[in-house]
Amino acid sequence: MEQQARVTKRKTQKGVVVSNKMDKTVVVKLERTFLHPQYGKVITRAKKIYAHNEDKDVKIGDVVVVEETRPLSKLKRWRVVA
Repeated sequence: MEQQARVTKRKTQKGVVVSNKMDKTVVVKLERTFLHPQYGKVITRAKKIYAHNEDKDVKIGDVVVVEETRPLSKLKRWRVVA
């Protein structure tokens, strides 16, 4: 029997770094836009998430891709990919 690697589809999001003051953690702002169901106006909603950044190489304002991962701490559920 041969071993097959588990292929998992993890969610990825693109966002902007708003804080890098913590050790190995960055705060990323994710924005989504959608049409209001009744009025048709474009609405923007934002959410801030904590992401693990092992290399500490991102700066405030950088656009990064984050990937869903196992819980790394009380609030961290994402990891910086690029």
